[in-house]
Amino acid sequence: MKLYRENIIAVFSENDFRRPIIHGRYLALDVYTVNDPALVQETFQTKHEIFQRKTPQMRHALAPLLGDGLFVSDSETWKRRRAVVGPIIHTSKVRSFSPLMCETAVEWREHWQDLGDGAEVNVLAEMAELTAEIISRTVFGRRLGREHTSEIVAGFAEYQKHIDQMDIPSVLGLPDWFPRPRGLKVGRALRRVHGVIDEIVERFEQGTGDAEAVIGQLFAARAEGAEGAEALDREAIRNEAIVIFMAGHETTANTLAWAWFLISQSSRVRDRLQDELADVLEGRAPDIDDVRGLPYTRAIIEETLRLYPPVPILGRQALADGDINGTQVKRGSVVMVSPFMLHRKPDLWSRPDEFIPERFDERLTPRPSKYAYIPFAIGPRICPGLTFGLTEAILCLATLAQAFELDLAEGHVVRTQCRLTLRPGDTLPMLLRPRAAGAPASAAGQPLTEAPA
Repeated sequence: MKLYRENIIAVFSENDFRRPIIHGRYLALDVYTVNDPALVQETFQTKHEIFQRKTPQMRHALAPLLGDGLFVSDSETWKRRRAVVGPIIHTSKVRSFSPLMCETAVEWREHWQDLGDGAEVNVLAEMAELTAEIISRTVFGRRLGREHTSEIVAGFAEYQKHIDQMDIPSVLGLPDWFPRPRGLKVGRALRRVHGVIDEIVERFEQGTGDAEAVIGQLFAARAEGAEGAEALDREAIRNEAIVIFMAGHETTANTLAWAWFLISQSSRVRDRLQDELADVLEGRAPDIDDVRGLPYTRAIIEETLRLYPPVPILGRQALADGDINGTQVKRGSVVMVSPFMLHRKPDLWSRPDEFIPERFDERLTPRPSKYAYIPFAIGPRICPGLTFGLTEAILCLATLAQAFELDLAEGHVVRTQCRLTLRPGDTLPMLLRPRAAGAPASAAGQPLTEAPA
């Protein structure tokens, strides 16, 4: 339990990676970890109605911040919210948001160019600020986003740092209504985030917000009487805005940070990436129409998501008695799927601990089963922003890698750190190495041998 509070994924043994289902009892709480594609399908897809509720730990950790937002709600509330929020950030809407991604990535490239050759940057923080700026402009609108991004990001960081990782009352068998104490620092972070977003929501209510922003579209859905929107009061709109900001900022930032680290460890991957960018872009900045033509860039992001899924534990609580492949699961038990463990299962993946983007290059190999590769979850609760996040990561990596190579700072050791999300430690110091625009780097004939990730 102590280890779990410090680093969630550290509790799994080497043997656990090979087992299809793992059962443990922690005081009054039964926990089942599912680690097989067929069982993932049974749990998250076929028996979604039983295993749809988020774990007590997740609900009690995030409900003060997100309220009844889509990420932590279930049953009828979840269905109504999904019906409203899903279409706003659906795959079909990504094109309309893509100019914000591209313009912000170009701004970051210019920012890095101003720092000069050999400058040391904390890539984890840089990617957090970049993706926060993108999602802030998307959710709150261009003017409001630029004005409030740094304050919201700081509030989120403070909240994650101080919220408890383990819900001890649930482990002791105490009910949901039993008070979960929160420290003064958590309360301060809540007021910081809620205060800023309440002010933004008020401006939209007064008609001064960007109609194309997510908040503007939520108000429009309510005004038009869209399905499920009748329950969108002011607080619900605020909650959904926070959910989208949190999900779209932290996860993509961590993915990009891990991608920069992994690329720095493989000259073969770095050279193949540079060749693709030079051939396709010819020195210009990418846009949404280039994403399809950058299969290797996409493969790097997908392989990064395999090795370091931003949310490495997907937890559910049984709403009724049920079973998983004959194993009886009582109401109230916790069922977990670990993408981190599933994505490194030796029975499913060749050389599972190595960084080999080619395994996601559809020109070379078929895609893995959708129940074996779940960085965005799976089933009815699959992340509605999947395409948004994947497109954002591809465009940001292409824009920046076109102009820079990054080297890990000498002497720095990268270690996984997992609280709510999977991060490469508290910082990721790397050195900027500018490249000539459009310059290719041949990687022909280099072997697929990689350092373990």
